[in-house]
Amino acid sequence: MNNPVLDAVSLLLEKLLLISSFKLFSLGAPDEGRSSHTLYDINSFLRGDVLEVPRTHLTHYGIYLGDNRVAHLMPDILLVLTNDKERTQKVVSNKRLILGVIVKVASIRVDTVEDFAYGANILVNHLDQSLQKKALLNEEVARRAEKLLGMAPYSLLWNNCEHFVTYCRYNTAVSPQSEKFFEYVKIIIRDQRSVLATAILGLASIACMGLGSYTTLPAIFIPFFLWMAG
Repeated sequence: MNNPVLDAVSLLLEKLLLISSFKLFSLGAPDEGRSSHTLYDINSFLRGDVLEVPRTHLTHYGIYLGDNRVAHLMPDILLVLTNDKERTQKVVSNKRLILGVIVKVASIRVDTVEDFAYGANILVNHLDQSLQKKALLNEEVARRAEKLLGMAPYSLLWNNCEHFVTYCRYNTAVSPQSEKFFEYVKIIIRDQRSVLATAILGLASIACMGLGSYTTLPAIFIPFFLWMAG
């Protein structure tokens, strides 16, 4: 006979592994071990091209503006802490990026190709094939990007660098990376074992922290929501 508690724990580990394999929330800041001094053939890029940099955990996107300049959307906590453009224009570090995501502040900024890619390989206009959408003329793409330069709201799922480049190039702001994450969420919700797992966790929280609205309400409504949504 199967142990429901062990089944629930196994389920949680399975779902966490599923999400961690996608790693959407592991932000794509430059890898510590990579060099930003990789040489790129910028003569092969055209103004208005979408530059795509596959990083360890996700893919970062930008619009090539010509003259070794790339416009891209980057979260940055420093934008709300100082008006010193000399400081904010420096390459965004991991800490600045992660804190920028948390407070949802970003800018569409211009960096060199080297600073944008930070040693990673660059794919050009790869979204044209994966999205199968008709692209605008390159000059129009670049002009759209230039008009949007400056401070911008940020959301990891609703307004990220991919939304920025797809709006500029296809006139439609979409993010296949976010859509893939939502598909994983649907898989979790549709699995009715999730109801049992959350119910057991709810009872465990009540047993550990006592009976109160902050433990009882989640213990009731989260399994109920998953049951109805599934």
